[in-house]
Amino acid sequence: MAPPMSSLLEEISREHFPYPPATPEEIEEFERRVGWKLDPDMRAFYLHCNGAELIERLPDSPYQILPLSQIVRARVAIYGEDDDKWGPASAYAICDVQDGNYVLVDVARQENGRHPLTDGYHEAWPNPKYCGPVASSFSEFLEQVLRTRRGLYWLGE
Repeated sequence: MAPPMSSLLEEISREHFPYPPATPEEIEEFERRVGWKLDPDMRAFYLHCNGAELIERLPDSPYQILPLSQIVRARVAIYGEDDDKWGPASAYAICDVQDGNYVLVDVARQENGRHPLTDGYHEAWPNPKYCGPVASSFSEFLEQVLRTRRGLYWLGE
């Protein structure tokens, strides 16, 4: 079981590179723009920091959790086009893992009130055979990144 979100956020502040927090108004504007609400984990994260570079600073960071202003549909982030042929409208790029790849949040699904995260491997998106699950929630994703401290932890080594 993942540690509480508050512990993960404290660790991000202490050992990583968080951006200044989003205001409630910025979150409201984001939710209006995208047409969906942040789940509790993501809301807590963005109220704590509006994005972050994890493990190292850019350009060497394997994970840049995107600020609200940079979150777009996966198909726009990966292909530059908002068209159904490039994947579902419900998948959004939430974390840049460099080289054109992303961790995606699927806002069409929820389990225990949390959205699952999937791999946005740009050369195979949206094929589920190659773009599988990353985490069942944003807090699980953060916990795995902070525990393993390496890029693309879900692919194994």
